[in-house]
Amino acid sequence: MLLKNTLSIKDLEALSGIKAHTIRIWEQRFHIIEPVRTDTNIRCYSNDDLKAILIISCLNRHGYKISRIAEMTVEERVSKLEEIYENNGDFSHHIEAMTLAMVDLDEAKFEKVISRCTIQFGFEKLIEQVVFPFLEKIGVMWMTGSIHPAQEHFVSSLIRQKLIVAIDGQPLNTDNNAPRFLLFLPEGELHEIGLLYACYLLRVYGKQVIYLGHNVPMADVEAIASLYRPEFLYTVITVTPVAKGLELFLSSLSEAVIGATIYITGAQVNLIRGPLPPNVHTLTSLAEMHEMLAAHTI
Repeated sequence: MLLKNTLSIKDLEALSGIKAHTIRIWEQRFHIIEPVRTDTNIRCYSNDDLKAILIISCLNRHGYKISRIAEMTVEERVSKLEEIYENNGDFSHHIEAMTLAMVDLDEAKFEKVISRCTIQFGFEKLIEQVVFPFLEKIGVMWMTGSIHPAQEHFVSSLIRQKLIVAIDGQPLNTDNNAPRFLLFLPEGELHEIGLLYACYLLRVYGKQVIYLGHNVPMADVEAIASLYRPEFLYTVITVTPVAKGLELFLSSLSEAVIGATIYITGAQVNLIRGPLPPNVHTLTSLAEMHEMLAAHTI
């Protein structure tokens, strides 16, 4: 059994992309990290070990020999890593930089990555090519116990703030003939970064948006829909929204907003087995979402 608040070598392998066998060799030959061991001789790694492996693996992929890295001080490794991030447009490096900032709870470092990516790629590529893959990665880290929930909340809050600012920067469409979308997350859904990004894109594409946010009861959705008559509903489903199942939820939602087209996306979409109501459509990729939004007639 692992010691409390530690990681296994398999955790490091999954999070860094470095094989466990290679990590052991690095330990034994170069003493790059020195894990503590349990009474039964099981390796246990700390967050500092995770940071070290992330930095070392990035330097190694960019041509630095492991023997050279082993000779560097921690400060030298970080300096070399900063040079890579400054001069390389590969999205993966920015994801690694975000990961390190999250582990350190370093807001300034996180802001620097966000600003750099926005300048290099633009806001949409920042979100789609850097932020979303980063969120997938920390989801794995959370499931393996590699990060504290507070670290996830820390970065999620910063990303949420950026999205809200971006949404506020888009002009409101006051044309009553513009398509009207109602955005919400059903009860039990609390992570609204994907929904906020959808709101941003809808504004960019000139749609009208009614944004209800997360954890919205079905009765509230039905009430707002009957009052404002949106042509479209959009929601993200990452957990089964009701105990009785996703299909029943979608059936109930379809009946609650007769006349509206419903678009759903999220991890749970891939688990749908039965037929969908005729007014419910799934979006399984960002490309599909862009196609839907760009269409003149949806």
